[in-house]
Amino acid sequence: MMILRSSPFSPFVRKVRIAADLLGLADKIDVRPVDLEDAGDSIRKQNPVGKIPALILEDGTAYYDSRVILEYLDYLAGGGRIIPREAPARFEALRLQALCDGILDASLLLVYEGRYRPADKHVASWIDRQSDKVARGLAALEAATPKLDATPNVGQIALACLLGYRDLRFGGTWRKDHPRLLAWHDKFAALVPAFAATKVEPA
Repeated sequence: MMILRSSPFSPFVRKVRIAADLLGLADKIDVRPVDLEDAGDSIRKQNPVGKIPALILEDGTAYYDSRVILEYLDYLAGGGRIIPREAPARFEALRLQALCDGILDASLLLVYEGRYRPADKHVASWIDRQSDKVARGLAALEAATPKLDATPNVGQIALACLLGYRDLRFGGTWRKDHPRLLAWHDKFAALVPAFAATKVEPA
């Protein structure tokens, strides 16, 4: 049994859980929580930078980050299932994943700015820079909304998790100005039961 070190609030963990379900591997993974505030949590030994998700194999090998884990799960499932084998589809999927992960990184930095810095220590230029990344990324996705495969690829999974995280931590403010993305989101949710199964409410 593999172990997934996780938090239900992490969009990157959600990517892994959705991918595992799509690939028929969910029953081979034991999802175990991480306390990132606990210096004694074993995540710091499993992943030297102490980040989640980390997938621990039966022999103790740890894979991280989410992109590496998704590639490993695709390999376990025979390959070519959520990461296309051939160009240009392969690089379109990987590029979409990179864009969505980048928007997620900026979103997380905005969350952390509010969570870990007192209000009088917030840096407006830093907040504006991250907010601009999010706005530009969502605008690009709205202008060229990706297709949705019968078995979503890694980029499509990442996009769904991005939109879900913007709902979770930013009140779904993306929805009003991005009707094409909203329609895509709803289509993904109807296609992939694991999307609803991995949804959480704000803590």
